[in-house]
Order: sequence, then C-alpha cells, then structure tokens
Amino acid sequence: MRKTFLKNCIRFLYTSLISSFCLLNGTISAAEPMREMSSMEIVYDMKVGWNLGNTLDAWIDGLTDLTTETCWGNPYTTKAMIDMVKQKGFKTVRIPVTWERHFGEAPDYTIDEPWMDRVEEVVNYVLDNDMYAILNSHHDEWVVLKASSKDEVTDKLTKIWAQIAERFKDYSDYLIFETLNEPRLYGEPQEWSGGTPEARQILNEYNLAVVNTIRSSGGNNAQRHIMIPTHAATPIDAAQDDLVIPNNDSRIIVSQHTYWPYNFTMNTQDGATDKWGSDSDKEECDLELDRIYDKFCARGIPVVIGEWGSINRSNTEDRAVHAGYYAREVRKRGMLSVWWDNRWTGAEGFALLDREAGEWCYSSIVDSLIQGAGNDTTKASRQMFHTSNNTELRIFSGSIDYFLPAASSVSLSIFTMQGKNVFTSKRDVKPAGYHSFSLPTNKVSSGNYIVNLKSERQSVTKNINITK
Repeated sequence: MRKTFLKNCIRFLYTSLISSFCLLNGTISAAEPMREMSSMEIVYDMKVGWNLGNTLDAWIDGLTDLTTETCWGNPYTTKAMIDMVKQKGFKTVRIPVTWERHFGEAPDYTIDEPWMDRVEEVVNYVLDNDMYAILNSHHDEWVVLKASSKDEVTDKLTKIWAQIAERFKDYSDYLIFETLNEPRLYGEPQEWSGGTPEARQILNEYNLAVVNTIRSSGGNNAQRHIMIPTHAATPIDAAQDDLVIPNNDSRIIVSQHTYWPYNFTMNTQDGATDKWGSDSDKEECDLELDRIYDKFCARGIPVVIGEWGSINRSNTEDRAVHAGYYAREVRKRGMLSVWWDNRWTGAEGFALLDREAGEWCYSSIVDSLIQGAGNDTTKASRQMFHTSNNTELRIFSGSIDYFLPAASSVSLSIFTMQGKNVFTSKRDVKPAGYHSFSLPTNKVSSGNYIVNLKSERQSVTKNINITK
C-alpha cells in the first residue's frame, strides 16, 4: 500500500511538472524573469548538486578580508572550477558563506563591500553556467537558540539578510536563498539529537523573521524560493515535527543534512564500517527516504538534502555504489541531493574534485552519483517540451518560433541568468498561425540566457544558449 501511494505521488509530480511547465493561463503574474514553477518543480529541475565547501564559509581568528576564502587550505574559487562541475553533470552548486567577521558593529551591521562583491562574483560563476545557486548563512555561530539573546540575534540576522536580499533582489529564480545552516544548541547534549522544544521554537522564529525580511525586500524576492532548516538540519523526528513553515509560504523548501547511514558515511569510532550495498542496506535506505518523503513531500513541501556524502576509507567501490543508489532514490522521490565536498582527498575526506589539479579525484563515485540522479532526467526533459498539444507559444532549440491559435500581440524578452533584461521586442497584433523571432545575436553576447515569450493569454519561459 505504501509503495503504491509513493509511486502515485511520484507519477503526480512528473505529470504536474510536465503539464504546468511555465505556462500561465489568464493573467501573467510572475515577476520577470521569475518562472511560474512551484518549489517542488524547481527542486526537481535542480537535479543534483555539489557543495563549494570550506571556502567562502571558512573563517579564522584575526582574518577579516578576502583571504579568509583560503584559510582552510582551499584555493580561490575560479570560473574554471565551476565549469568543471557543470561539465560533469551537476546542475546545482550550494555556496556556503560565513558572514561573521565581514560586517560592522550595531546598529547597522554593514557587510563589507569587497566580501559581498566576492560572494556575488562566485554566484555569477554558477548562474552564468545555466546552473542553480544556493546561497546561505553558514558557520555563523552567533545565531544561538537561546531566549536570553533572541532579540539581539533576530535584529542582527534580519539586518544581514536585508543586505543580502537587496543585493540579489533582481536575480532570477535560479538563485535560491537558505536562511541558516545547521542552527543548533552548540556544545550542549542536544546539539545533534534534535535540540529542545525551546530551541526549535526559537529557530522557527528566526526562519520566520528571515523569510519576512527577504519577502519584504521586493523585486524577485517576493517570489524567491527559500530553504529553511530543521534544528541542525537533522531529519530526526522531533526536529522535523516541530518545524513550522513560515506563513504557510508555498515557496519554502525544507533543508535536511542526512549523511546516511552514519556508520558508513561519517563515523570514525566504534561501529564504523567501510561496506555498503547489500539488499538489506538498500531496503533500509528506502525506508529512511520514504520517512523523509512522508514527512514533507507527501504534504507538498519539497526537500533539499543540502549535505550528504561519504568519507574516504579506501573503499571507493562501496562509496560509488552508495552514491549512485542514494542519488537515484532521492531523485525518485522528487528531492534534491547536494554532495558535501570539502576538498580534502585523504582519509576521512569528502572531496570529489581536486581543485588544485583541476581533475576529479574519485571519478567512479562522481560518475555513479551523476548517473543515479540522471536516470530519468532525459525522458522528463523531452516530454516537458514536446508532449503538450495545448502549448500556444513554443521555443525550439536554435530558433524562437511560436504558434498563435488566435490573433494576438506578442513580446520577446531576454534576460541574463542574474535577471537583467538585455533585449525586449514587442510586436503588434499578429494573425493566427506560426511566426518566428530572429535571435538578436548582434545585440547580446554569447552565453546562457532566460527567454520569455508572451502573448495576450499565455507565457513561455525557457533557457537558451546564444552562440556567435
């Protein structure tokens, strides 16, 4: 019964994704170039992700400038690194950022301009590759879940996020905000076991305050998809059950960090194992992912597993089996998995990409992960653009063609992945039938863009690559 229900829900997700792809009936309400896609559809479209770990989220006492990016041993992030991630098959990059030591004193808590500029530069590396970027607050351990400091933390947290929101408010929906990373009771017995009822309630209040701040900043942030975590981002029942979706906002995504099963993926003490892949291992995995699915996805609340992976125990083959199976099963349930890569390639390291050498250090693990997450991607994408007989406006690869079932005026707009309009053309009423727009290659540079084509009744949005 449970498996049948799950299959029906997954089938509904696919059908919903295909039938509602960016088509608006009646009034067009989406801010440009935000697409009329639900958070569940966005998460599905994000496919599979990679973390730029221990980089912009690194910090060390005494450093407050841009050198903090390398203080944990990672090199400066380059566009070439992100290009490699794209070329391998990842579609999402999570960019953890520590804001502490990069903002001033009360009452304004002004973020250092060079740091904000650098964060935006890295975000643009991702978006320019036609990928999704997740931007968060990471290792900001001044965000404590205590009643005695709640007002002070809320003030600081909302002012920090107000500045982030302002900088990125015109960006497209390929940029996702994540309020906090693993907020928890630091150093206390309940730190990793779900927290206390009071701590979970305070976290709900922080999530609400940040979401309200982002929404009120205007621009595309009014519709931006936002991730919020449970206590420590744990999938433990108590943390999941007490999580409150701010304002019942329909564009909220739950952030979970799984590292499952712990004895294989992270444990270095008693009980650790370097083996994974038996039938019972896979059955237990299915049950765990079903549990997360039932908590949120079955209720229409999407989930991003923002961190997962397995440490190196000289067991590459088992890690590859685990990576492929886990990525596939997460994707089948309509969730997104984002591998934690901290660059460390030695024992107990999570690295997949050798950033200094510019090569994949565990290619079999990466290939298994990408293949697992991509098993049904090609089929879904093909259906998305070619199965709807009711599509009034259609954008085909290599040209921009459209069909009007009735006379209508038409407009074409082209945006960068950051949401900047670079071209708009409007046409007076055209008769029913097939028509075409010529690509304005003389007016825009080569690169990835978001194209929005509108008639008086409908709108279609699609990514397109313009090459000269």
